[in-house]
Order: sequence, then structure tokens, then C-alpha cells
Amino acid sequence: MDEITVGKYTVRTDRYYTKEHEWALIRGNKAWIGITDYAQKELGDIVYVDLPSVGQTYESADTIANVESVKNVAPIYSPLSGTVVEVNQQLIDEPHLINESPYDDGWIAVIELSDPMEVEDLMPAQDYAELLVEIIKDEKGESISLELPEEEITPSVEESLDALPEEELPYEEKER
Repeated sequence: MDEITVGKYTVRTDRYYTKEHEWALIRGNKAWIGITDYAQKELGDIVYVDLPSVGQTYESADTIANVESVKNVAPIYSPLSGTVVEVNQQLIDEPHLINESPYDDGWIAVIELSDPMEVEDLMPAQDYAELLVEIIKDEKGESISLELPEEEITPSVEESLDALPEEELPYEEKER
């Protein structure tokens, strides 16, 4: 699982994000929805989650759930439009799962998408990570950097040729 590290926060690269710190993991015509690592850390210890009802339809940016922490109650906005097909029942008895595992066990709901094209309105992981850098700089006065996952680097043909011993180069590439 590739991740981007932004200071003490983790951003998963397999999801899309909102400016309000929700994430959506798209699988076919369904989206798993939750809150980001940044959001759960800002909220503090989560003590209650008001889950949506299965069968309920939401538009993008509608409040789909509420999360209560020791600090306050925060609305969770649906990043996409659709109908709730599943909710994370574990959160009823274990709301702390959002703190412990915001990207895995702490998901909130699954919606069946009514307009898959709305995904284009969400931020890919790197854009969200760059937004976090700005937020942390502006709100906390901290300067942090991104730690991007290492990508497999495929060398160019020229770099590959440069790495070969001269005797293995094609005739026209040899120095005279």
C-alpha cells in the first residue's frame, strides 16, 4: 500500500480526497467513505459515530454522518453522490477504530455511485498531500515536506546504453 507522509500524517495513494478531509476508495460503481488521518488526529479521541441509514441517498457535499470526539462534533460530508449500501456497524461499539485505523477498519459507509464522473471533482492523493502542507504551514506555522512513495524508475534508452560496457554497445555508438 503506497502512502505519502506529510509530517505526522499519512495519505493513502489509492484514494481520492476532499478539502474537508474525507476520502473515497472507488471499487467499480461503489465508494468506501471515511475521514483522513489528518481529520481524525485533529478531532482527537472519537467517542461516537452517527452513521447514515442503508438505502438513504446523498448528494455530493451532503452531511452523511457525524463524528463526536472529546473535543467536538464534526459533520462528515459525502465526497460523492449515491445511495448508502452498507455502513460500518463496528463503529457503533468501537468508534475509536476511526482513530486507530482511519483508512482501513475506520471506514464509515459504502455508497453506490449515482454519477461516477463526480470522481473527477475530487483530489488525487498528491494534491491532497500538497493541500495538507499548506494547511499545516498556515494553521500551525510549521514547515514540513512531503515524503512521496518511491516509484519504479524505468531508465531511458540513453541511460541504459550509458550503463553498458563499451564492447556491448552497437557499433555506431562506440567511441573512435
